[in-house]
Amino acid sequence: MARRRGGYGSYAPWGDYHYTSVAEMQANANKALAKHKDYEPVRVTAGARKICTSWWGEAWCRNLERYADWANRIDRGRRYVRNGAVLDLKIDGGTIRAKVQGSRPTPYEIEVTVAPLSEKRSKEIERQAAGKIQDLESLASGQFPDELKEMFFQEDGLFPSPKEIKLNCSCPDWAVMCKHVAAALYGIGVRLDDNPMYFFQMRGIDIEGFIGKVVGGKVETMLAHANKKSPRIMKDADLMELFGV
Repeated sequence: MARRRGGYGSYAPWGDYHYTSVAEMQANANKALAKHKDYEPVRVTAGARKICTSWWGEAWCRNLERYADWANRIDRGRRYVRNGAVLDLKIDGGTIRAKVQGSRPTPYEIEVTVAPLSEKRSKEIERQAAGKIQDLESLASGQFPDELKEMFFQEDGLFPSPKEIKLNCSCPDWAVMCKHVAAALYGIGVRLDDNPMYFFQMRGIDIEGFIGKVVGGKVETMLAHANKKSPRIMKDADLMELFGV
């Protein structure tokens, strides 16, 4: 895990910093959203007890929170993401770029890079998970055996460790885990609520191959029931269309 200094342009002196109320932050956020129609904000249901609602989203956040190096700072992002500070968050493979509203009118720019899972580790997880997931819907919803879920968290499991994640923010906080980065990391969990396939893309996992191994022949049966013309394993877009992920 590393954080590059210098980030996106010059930093203002610490003397320019001032406390920003939630109302002021949200006002600045609304102005930015009105100006940039291409932003894709992260929305958390107001008053919801949990930031994430799916197994994949909650598991992503749980993985982040279990590391001692991050434990004291990751929670700082909760308030930010709940208050709508993550104005834009886009996942492109293992690179996640976000814009987070902070104490200044202009949002801070965040980049998170997740290392791909090695082919060796991916194949070992496929071997251990083979036949233990009933269908694609179960995979997408996280409805599979608890022992398999715990396997994903084990050392060298599916979920990344801090050394496999690089963080960068344009804010003046030189800490590795500033509150803007933390908010973006929680925002990734919210994105996984909407589309768990993003997780496999972030880890560089061949979705077709992984599903073919862990679900096996059940894929062909499901495709037959879905009136697909070919018994091949579906492409990413087909998975998302059929299962709403």
